[in-house]
Parts: sequence; structure tokens; C-alpha cells
Amino acid sequence: MSQNVENIKDHVELFHQPEYQELFARKRDAEGMPSAEEVEKIAEWTKSWEYREKNFNREALTINPAKACQPLGAILAAVGFEGTLPFVHGSQGCVAYFRTHFTRHFKEPFSAVSSSMTEDAAVFGGLKNMVDGLQNSYALYNPKMIAVCTTCMAEVIGDDLGSFIGHAKTDGVIPAELPVPFAHTPSFVGSHVTGYDNMLKSILSNLTEGKKKETTNGKINIIPGFETYMGNLRELKNILKVMDIDATILADNELYLDSPNTGEFKMYQGGTTLEDGADSINAEFTFALQAYPTVQTRKYIEKKWKQKTAVARPWGVRGTDEFLMQLSEVTGKPIPEELEFERGRAVDAMTDSQAWVHGKRAAIYGDPDLVMGMLQFMLELGIEPVHILVTNSNNQFEEEAKALLASSPHGQQGTVWGGKDLWHLRSLLFTEPVDFFIGNSYGKYLWRDTKTPLVRIGYPIFDRHHLHRYSTIGYSGAINLLNWIVNTIFEDLDYNTNIPSKTDISFDLVR
Repeated sequence: MSQNVENIKDHVELFHQPEYQELFARKRDAEGMPSAEEVEKIAEWTKSWEYREKNFNREALTINPAKACQPLGAILAAVGFEGTLPFVHGSQGCVAYFRTHFTRHFKEPFSAVSSSMTEDAAVFGGLKNMVDGLQNSYALYNPKMIAVCTTCMAEVIGDDLGSFIGHAKTDGVIPAELPVPFAHTPSFVGSHVTGYDNMLKSILSNLTEGKKKETTNGKINIIPGFETYMGNLRELKNILKVMDIDATILADNELYLDSPNTGEFKMYQGGTTLEDGADSINAEFTFALQAYPTVQTRKYIEKKWKQKTAVARPWGVRGTDEFLMQLSEVTGKPIPEELEFERGRAVDAMTDSQAWVHGKRAAIYGDPDLVMGMLQFMLELGIEPVHILVTNSNNQFEEEAKALLASSPHGQQGTVWGGKDLWHLRSLLFTEPVDFFIGNSYGKYLWRDTKTPLVRIGYPIFDRHHLHRYSTIGYSGAINLLNWIVNTIFEDLDYNTNIPSKTDISFDLVR
């Protein structure tokens, strides 16, 4: 019977089958698990203010942090350039995790290779692994550029990437002219946004070496940052097109991470050309659409390139207004009527939904720039952010977020929780409930536990499909964000008013 293909169960049903339930019961007995009553008693206690105080006093334990490690961001920056193969100097398991993480979010194959360090390399160093890995990668995959980053193992033993890459070129295993930028990205400090910054800076410094000219190329540069919404890159390109602005997007991974299915496999899809990357040093101005994944890169551009930079977050109507006006001021290009109409549609949509969102209390967690963009938008809508949690926070972000909250009457109840994790957020949602919260797929367990509606915005999104194809920036992005928020409120209202003759409240229906 077990070999019958007609009896194959989906994993959703599989573990409810009698043989698995029996297995779980034996496991509980063998492990001496407490009774269901005791578990329920402790679970109730963890919802209290008393437990919250203990929870927020813990120091030696992190439970479900809302961040990933540096190499994840580094390889995302790398695939934004044409023909670039990310090469991670470390163990195979780390790279498998990174590739899987991106593939599950984007539903696209993500290519990255590893030097496959093992115990021997941990003792004697990873030079041989690096040289062999570079040789094999170049021979097998024919990249135009190999971007190297590290994991914990290589960093703990102190491997010298520059020296190793130099050995590989001197030994002739890869061409001397092949660009091989590298970044040290230890996973035990920083986060994925730090890794993105480190790798992007390395790529730009490598490509632009000796490329400075006496005159500018008349273009501007735009750095998207750790961007996981491919619709945002398309939205950005549309804005540049309708404003007739000649720009270089530094790390354009849109086609790589959202490619058409034509029946033909291409390992390297799209990306900023290496020529455009090299010429970016001669641009007139550089915009960064995210501040925290570009800190070192912007400092490098200003100091080495002598080029002005600015951070712009085109989230919501006000943020998009400010970005378009900055673009117009820097380039001299007028803002076209087409974008004015898009703005009007966004304002109209916000007006239509205002009654359902104004005054709602919300919590949010995620990366610093995403949280800042969402705070801007929520305050525009009259939503009151209460809990703002960012695991990969810093003093600059916390000061910026507090200033934004203080600038609006709707932000007066907000508290910024820097360096906290999702188990901290659980205590906050139980002790100071809100109407909904915003975050990635890992918030599902908080939604189930606290019964607080979850609006899925951020990275990663594993348990819903195609959200990464939408935009969150620009006027069209404002409509998408509004759509996700207000319809989550409606879904929760429907779910909690579905008992006939008792709670069956209808809304927006004509009988």
C-alpha cells in the first residue's frame, strides 16, 4: 500500500496520518515532555507583562532575528552585474543556504559557487581551495567577472583574499585581466545589508580603477540597495524613461531574478554592463534608494570619485514627490504629466481607503530602509505605528526613525526597538496589541500565536507567490502597499464576522 502512487500525500496532509501521529506521541514520551496542560499554562504566562520584562532582559540568547548574514547581501549585489558569478570562500553548506533562500523567494535559479572549505582548510588555510575553485569556476561557467566574498570559516582563520586571488592569476589558472573583486563578509558581524555594501564597494572600486576622465559622461548613477522587489527596478526604469534621464543602475538584478521563460536557459541574465559600471565614476551624481546598504559605498564615491551622492526613498506620495523633484533638480528634466496622473491615482486610492486605515495601530519589523519607507507611508495614511522593531539596527537608524515619528501626530505612540528579535515582538503584540503588523513570512507564527493580522511586506516572502514582482516604490508602489494593508484588514474583518445571525457583519456590499 505504501508503494501505491495513488496514496502519495501532500506534506500538508502527510504528518496528520496515523503512523506519524503515533511517532510523534512516542517521541514526546521518550523526551519526557510535560503534559499538554502544563504546556498551556506556561504558554499563557508567556503572554503576560511579567514574562515580557524577563524576555527583554535576556542578553545571551537571540530567538528568530529579523536579519540574515553578510554573504547573502554580497552575492545579491554581485548578480546585478552582467556575466558575474558569485564565489563564496567558505563551506559548501553556507552557499547552499544562500542559494536556497533566494530561490525560494524569487522562484528563480540562483547561481553561486563555493570554495568548499572543509576541516583541512580550516587548519591549513584555504589557498588551495580558492585557487582550484577559481580555476574550475572560470573553466566551467565562463563568467565575465567573479565576485568573491567570505563566510565565517575563512574569516576566523584569517584567509587573505587579495593574496589568494593574486596567486591564482600569477599561476595562470584564471586570466590576469579577469575582474575578481572581493569583500570580507564575516557572518558574525553586521547583516546582509552590510554584506551588500561591502561587495558593491569592492565591485565599483575594481571596475573603475584608472577610468576617471576629465569630463563627466552626463549621466547619473542610481543604487537600488538590497532590493528584493523586482517591480521596484521596473518602476525605477519607467520613471527614468518618461523623464528622459540617462542613468546607470548600479547592480541591476531585475532580469536575473525575474527572467522570462523562453524555453532557453541562460546562466547570466541582464545586469549592469561592466563598461557602464566602469564609467559610473564619470557620472554627475549618484542616488542611493537605500541608506544602510550603501554607507561605505557612498563614502567611497564621495571621497575617491569626488562625486556628490544623496539618499532618496521614493515610498508613498511624499517620498516619491521628493525623489522626482531631486531628479529634476539634478538633471534639469521636467516632471512629465504622465507621472502627475500616476500621483493623482495614488492620492485617489488613498482617499478611497482612508476611512478603513486612519487611526489603526500597527507594528512593523524588517530592514532599516524598508521600515523607514513604510513608516513614511503609514504616517501619510494616518496609521499609528506603535512597535517598530529592527534587528539589524544602529544608532543612526534609531535617531532617524524617532525623528520621523516625532514629526507626525500619528507617530507619537511609536517606540523603536533596535537590536530586538521576533520573540521580543511576540511579547509586544500580546501586552500592547495592535490592529495589524507588517513583516516577512516569518511573521506567520506571530500571526497564528497572537491572532494579529499579518501584512506580508519585506524579505523573505516564502509562503505567498509573486509579491516580489510588484513595486513598493513610486506612485504605483503606494497603491500596492495600500492594497495589501487595507485588504488584510478586510480579510480579518471577514474572518471574524462569519457566524450567521451573530457576527455576520457585511461591509461594502449592496444587498
